[in-house]
Amino acid sequence: MAYTVVIPARYGSTRLPGKPLLDILGKTMVQRVWEQAQLSAAERVVIATDDQRIVDVAQSFGAEVCMTRPEHPSGTDRLQQVVEELGLPDEHIVVNVQGDEPLIPPQVIDQVAANLEQHTQAGIATLCEEITAIAELTSPNAVKVVRDAGGMALYFSRAPVPYPRDAFLQDQHVMPATGNWYRHIGIYAYRTGFLHRYVTWQPAPQEQLECLEQLRALHHGVGIHVDEACQRVPAGVDTQDDLVMVRQVLSGGG
Repeated sequence: MAYTVVIPARYGSTRLPGKPLLDILGKTMVQRVWEQAQLSAAERVVIATDDQRIVDVAQSFGAEVCMTRPEHPSGTDRLQQVVEELGLPDEHIVVNVQGDEPLIPPQVIDQVAANLEQHTQAGIATLCEEITAIAELTSPNAVKVVRDAGGMALYFSRAPVPYPRDAFLQDQHVMPATGNWYRHIGIYAYRTGFLHRYVTWQPAPQEQLECLEQLRALHHGVGIHVDEACQRVPAGVDTQDDLVMVRQVLSGGG
């Protein structure tokens, strides 16, 4: 199976300005992500950025780079520009690997690409992992996903869904003893043709409420296959504390 990885890497970040160029044990974050993607089975790995500083650094370690427009309203729009400029055919599979996940296992990149190839009824494939802590279940920063019997997404939400009514009537601060909840992991595989359609659609009402781009696809009837990740996927780097944690893990102290 041939597929391409695209790594969006924007310089602007509210909490960590210049995040892709932050140092992690002698290498920039974007290089760490690129190296993990290079260990996957992807035939091509492309960094997509809107900043010349990132272009210069990426080219210095040998990466292929695509300069994108700064005004894209979403990461998916940015990805569509990349596949259009690369001239990829409509059935070609593209995996979007977030530029702030320097610990992402290459195996999950391969997994999500293979899942999309195998599930022809899906327009998107993505991953999840089980939620076992009440703090994560109730946190709006942890996106929950509900699947049907065939592994297709029914809905994504920042709310605790499905809602454990009886358990929460007793205590909303204790993880319910029964039930299964899953956190969405933000890695996606798309077919190029879907991306060209996606950018023509207006944002869906539920997408705007939840601030979740994938809800636009569900709104338009596009199937999203969701599988449990074959390996644990460490959290990305959003804060200074996250950066410290990644440095500790890579130095053997975490």
